[in-house]
Amino acid sequence: MLENRGVVDCLSPNERSQIMARVRSKNMRPELLVRRVVFALGYRYRLHAKELPGHPDLAFRRRKKVIFVHGCFWHRHENCPLARMPKSRTDFWEAKLEGNRQRDEKNTKMLRRAGWKVLTIWECELKDTTRLERRIGRFLDA
Repeated sequence: MLENRGVVDCLSPNERSQIMARVRSKNMRPELLVRRVVFALGYRYRLHAKELPGHPDLAFRRRKKVIFVHGCFWHRHENCPLARMPKSRTDFWEAKLEGNRQRDEKNTKMLRRAGWKVLTIWECELKDTTRLERRIGRFLDA
């Protein structure tokens, strides 16, 4: 066990690094769930459009709409229990997570300025699939 600023970590820095390296940015369970819902509703989309700011998870080019699926922790969902701050290395995490939040905000502004409509779906909102279907349907039909 290693102690870092008074907080005990039961993993070595190398083990912790290996675990964090496995955290993916694409094709995670929340994103796959949203994709299944969108496909079941009859909509077709492009994945991770590289030409758009922020590489939205789903892009509907003809409709000029995009959907981002954000993890509450990584993207700092306000007032969400899943967005808690880690107890160790708080300086690192505060800077890292705040940078993610600011980048998301910048990308959303750039997309809107370019005429795109943006929907952000948070990880904690995926529990109620009926509500999720209605929300996505309203967004894409509007």
